Amino acid sequence: MTPPLNIDAALDQAASWLRTADGLLITAGAGMGVDSGLPDFRGPEGFWRAYPALRDRGLSFEDVANPAHFIDDPTLAWGFYGHRLALYRATVPHEGFSILLRWSMQVERGAFVFTSNVDGQFQKAGFADDRVAECHGTIHALQCTRVCTNQTWSASGFAPIVDEETARVMNDMPLCPRCGCIARPNILMFGDYDWIERRTREQYLRLDQWLRSVKRVVVVELGAGTALPTVRRFSERHGPRVIRINPRDTEIAAQVGVGIAGRAAQTLRLLDARLNPARTIH
Repeated sequence: MTPPLNIDAALDQAASWLRTADGLLITAGAGMGVDSGLPDFRGPEGFWRAYPALRDRGLSFEDVANPAHFIDDPTLAWGFYGHRLALYRATVPHEGFSILLRWSMQVERGAFVFTSNVDGQFQKAGFADDRVAECHGTIHALQCTRVCTNQTWSASGFAPIVDEETARVMNDMPLCPRCGCIARPNILMFGDYDWIERRTREQYLRLDQWLRSVKRVVVVELGAGTALPTVRRFSERHGPRVIRINPRDTEIAAQVGVGIAGRAAQTLRLLDARLNPARTIH
């Protein structure tokens, strides 16, 4: 196997690809949000640091991110997802989002985002909603727990109040406007056979159409780990110019792309300095 490039050579290679791109495919996993202050759920310890009340119950991320809880214990289910919803609403996207948005305005075909994140941070940072594909859905849309309809609707009318000591929601939970059953986030959970994927399928159709219009695509992958490799595999399918940015898992075949060890915001600043030398790194 070809040895990895050192960081300066890798940054130079990535910058040369970006200069000739006519479209940017931005792919992002959970690591993209860490620089904005969002929790890293890597392993049970990371999850339990974010939700100590669930640690005390012996629950893992896989246990609580399960649609069965919305039937069996809905106040706990909405305690977890309600806390996340409020957190994402309050979070300010870090500078790296702005850098990517600026790059997207400088290439002929713009950018399209493919992300496993459900937080809506790309839209909050200014990316058009019709240029984002969320493969696991979004916390900002709701669906019926009983799937009485295949429609989804905005979660904007729900303002969760969560007791952090019990991890339970304290106010009225959102209901399906059609049948009156408890609503849940339109997120693909573990063991989930009831996720309504209509919205995500429509996003995929737009993404496919955009990809067919691009001749010199460059993939900028950020914070996508190996535990759930959906984003990494998607990136690699659209090589050979993949820029993989990750603090740890940078491995990538030389014929597919280049790996750069680092967190999202700082690495994007370094790349931006190579593309725009007049800008100051801070």
